[in-house]
Amino acid sequence: MRWVASVLFALATILLAATVAPSAYAESSAAPQVRISSVADISADLALLGCGAEPRYDSVSRLFTKAGAQAGDVTDFSHRQVRNLVVRKAGTTPETIVVGAHYDKTELGCGAIDNWTGIVALAHLYSTLREVAVAKSLLFVAFDDEEMGLLGSHAMARSIPKQERAQYCAMINLDSFGLATPQVLDNVSSKRLRNLAGELALAMDVPFNHARVEVASADSASFLRRGIPAITLHGLSADWYSILHTDQDQPSMVNATSVYLGYRLALAILARVDSMPCDAFR
Repeated sequence: MRWVASVLFALATILLAATVAPSAYAESSAAPQVRISSVADISADLALLGCGAEPRYDSVSRLFTKAGAQAGDVTDFSHRQVRNLVVRKAGTTPETIVVGAHYDKTELGCGAIDNWTGIVALAHLYSTLREVAVAKSLLFVAFDDEEMGLLGSHAMARSIPKQERAQYCAMINLDSFGLATPQVLDNVSSKRLRNLAGELALAMDVPFNHARVEVASADSASFLRRGIPAITLHGLSADWYSILHTDQDQPSMVNATSVYLGYRLALAILARVDSMPCDAFR
């Protein structure tokens, strides 16, 4: 892909402290050094997808264990037929940010683009922030049954008591990278978070765009319906419909740089939301 070389060149100019450090730790000399994952790190975990060799939930669990998740931080959120995996990173306040990606796939193909790429980006976000002090509690959620009608995210969003929804500051959803540079799925994303993504991409010199696919939905929609600001990031090209939900959705189709850029942009968004008042993006 022609954009890869130019993007990698542009990334060499990015100042990490300006784009990834939440205010809770940016000025603390005692804070642990933030380790930003590399394209090679992302690529190594993309290769762990076994295309049906083990249950998808187990693959996700193993990936988060590899990222450093301890048993006490992991919750199996089961509701009826859905089984979400939730990894919690405690903050200093009861305010919460949800970061999610669905792990299920359709019967056709391997589900490499849709959505092992999102799961890998999610695990690397956790790995990067696992030992970093943050203001808001972070819930890293691998959603089940997105392909069956957003069932996993619906179950989680419904479980949030109405009186506690104001403490949920944002939901960041990662769905299907690997074909192009980062984009926002506008029709299932809050306006202020859409604007924030564009602002940060510009500051990071990362190519960025918007897309609107009216026939498509995503797990962010489950949180939007309950008044929680949400955004879906993806990295799909114009020919996505010939790959997703078909037998063409294979590991060989994934460009690791696309996944890496999605991870970096999501990290910057997460850092900014953590540093802002909880209602800043409502």
